[in-house]
Amino acid sequence: MLVRKSWTIMITLVLSFVLILSGCSGGNDSAAPAASESGGEAAGGGKLIVGRGGDSAALDPSIVTDGESLKIAQQVFDPLLAYKSGTTEVEPALAESWTISDDGLTYTFKLRQGVKFHDGTDFNADAVVFNFNRWSDPKSEFKFEGDSFDYYDSMFGPEEARVIKSVKAVDESTVEFTLNQPQAPFLQNLAMPPFSIASPTAIEKEKENFKSNPVGTGPFVFKEWKRSDSITLDKNPNYWQQGLPKVDQVIVRSIPDNTARFNALQNGEIDLMEDLSPDDLATLESNPDLQKFNRPPFNVAYLGFNTTKKPFDDPKVRVALNYAVDKKGIIDAFFAGQAEPAVNPIPPTLWGYNKEIQDYPFDLAKAKQLLADAGYPNGIDQELTFYAMPVSRPYMPDGRKVAEVIQASFAQIGVKVSIQSPEWATYLDDLSKGEKDDLFIIGWTGDNGDPDNFFYPLLDKDSIGGNNYSQYVSEPLHKVLVQAQQETDQDARAKLYEQAQVIVKKDAPWVPLVHSTPLLAATSKLKGYTPSPTGSEPYADIYIEQ
Repeated sequence: MLVRKSWTIMITLVLSFVLILSGCSGGNDSAAPAASESGGEAAGGGKLIVGRGGDSAALDPSIVTDGESLKIAQQVFDPLLAYKSGTTEVEPALAESWTISDDGLTYTFKLRQGVKFHDGTDFNADAVVFNFNRWSDPKSEFKFEGDSFDYYDSMFGPEEARVIKSVKAVDESTVEFTLNQPQAPFLQNLAMPPFSIASPTAIEKEKENFKSNPVGTGPFVFKEWKRSDSITLDKNPNYWQQGLPKVDQVIVRSIPDNTARFNALQNGEIDLMEDLSPDDLATLESNPDLQKFNRPPFNVAYLGFNTTKKPFDDPKVRVALNYAVDKKGIIDAFFAGQAEPAVNPIPPTLWGYNKEIQDYPFDLAKAKQLLADAGYPNGIDQELTFYAMPVSRPYMPDGRKVAEVIQASFAQIGVKVSIQSPEWATYLDDLSKGEKDDLFIIGWTGDNGDPDNFFYPLLDKDSIGGNNYSQYVSEPLHKVLVQAQQETDQDARAKLYEQAQVIVKKDAPWVPLVHSTPLLAATSKLKGYTPSPTGSEPYADIYIEQ
């Protein structure tokens, strides 16, 4: 039975789900976020050039799940709520304030007035309703060929089990959300970039082209996308946060090779780079013209098994291969100490982490024995397709090299794999469909500071076709996760997530590999930057000191 508590207490708890405890303020604070740390008018002007490892898959945040796409979304769009800089603490954005009914089923948001989309049309309650109806209706005329709203389904439930019952415009500046059942992380979810508000007029006009010509209310206006090369964004001169953004233009360059990206930074071709290779850390720290940033560790990289295909439909095989992965060796070889072995699907910094679960040790003899016990005394006689990421990610600097290490270990126990690395958008699409891969390397950076954001999108049966790339189905896990979503007491929720980790450990749809501390580097002249634990952040506060 659902434990009911005061919903005032519940919201206090929800807003305390932060990675960096910096003194939460109340969620109904109607004050706008500060313009910047330093205050005042935009400083610096000029251009900011950012180097990253891969290109975006699309520029409509509602149809993507990859971090590279969502990095751009955070510059072009705003959600109703946002995360306070450097944390996952919710604060007002396009919604200035909100109230919650005593039963936790009705959320009423007062919207910021006078805000314009980049196409000059008004942001208002009707625009919010349009966006949420588009995401929730599988038959929407604005769900275009090839599109899927995976994040909406992951965070607010599939069509047959929606959390959100309706979204209604009460008046021009008031929106009312009615839920089918309480959802503890509801406010945390609304602040995620995939639920940013897009211009209805632009979607109606551009249709399927909207994914490459985005229009939001954010600090930067989309200008140009050169595929696999760069995305150019111009300053929004009418941005609702006074004094922001601080630069006139942002260019985000795709430079897949880690060394080439770091060389571009050293040569002054870019100002900020993501995913610094740990091998380059010493060089960075010895250069007075550069500076290092550590992104708060809030991720997991994992080796996933396609549980719909033999031999990985058998959990005994999956457990056996857990013993055949040398996590410490991988960390020593590729992370330069900037990671720790992963035991569970969530990082140990997150509440609800089960400290009692012990990892499967690296033991090839044990792996071989367990394979024999599963009916494979001579190993697996078919060559398996092993997908390795073609781009560096914050949780995995070089997926292909890590895959080669795992390939060598597996060969010693009679498991042959063929490594494939299709381009990034194809890679993600193939994993979602689950037709071409037998096993794969991928990872996840938490979006909102809640364990639900790891478990439900990645491991629940409702997320198959989305981010549940293992195609993993567990009715006991589903029951626990749904109960945890509806529970309002954080201690009770934590115990449920501890149960979830026990289930996942036994079924072994993954080999959790590492939790990394992502490294970023920048020119020493770059100011105003605070990395977010969620993996990306708006660039509105950044400027280059002249």
